[in-house]
Amino acid sequence: MTEITIRAATEADIDGILAIVNAYAAQNLMLPRNAEQIRRVLPDFLVAVAEGRVVGCGSNVALTPEVTELRSLAVATDYRSSGLGRRLVEALVAKARADGFEQICALTLTESFFGRMGFTAIDRWAIPTKLWHECIYCPKFDACDEITMMMNLIEPATAPKQIAPEVSQELWQGLKIGRQQRLRFQVTG
Repeated sequence: MTEITIRAATEADIDGILAIVNAYAAQNLMLPRNAEQIRRVLPDFLVAVAEGRVVGCGSNVALTPEVTELRSLAVATDYRSSGLGRRLVEALVAKARADGFEQICALTLTESFFGRMGFTAIDRWAIPTKLWHECIYCPKFDACDEITMMMNLIEPATAPKQIAPEVSQELWQGLKIGRQQRLRFQVTG
């Protein structure tokens, strides 16, 4: 089997990251990314490299000083079911701990994978407002099918705390209405 190295991403890895992430985005399994989006958070990315080729990636993006989001986790199709996704999550969790975060969250369609990794499903309203600020621009906003998962990174492990109790159903509905009005204005304006 080919040796796989997990390391910090560099500028030279952007095209490889985009190829993997956007292949899944084309299947509506992830959100699409562009080079500028990746470049903005490149220091937060890890890549898995085999024979000089990016075969997996993932990033941690700080939401608050205490919470980071695991994003853009993807493995090239020819490396699926090889344990590489698990290795990337383990590396990203270790990085989050080393960076001093108390919790790491992920939005996913594969709850069972993250559950096996030690994450717990939580109410999507419990994640920080900053994340919902990004969600409003998501094409899946009105019919989000992702599951919110959280892992505590500090001991003792306790139930994930609600880190944004101010984000209520009422506020969320207001965001949805505002987005719908903005979209309507763009179409008619």
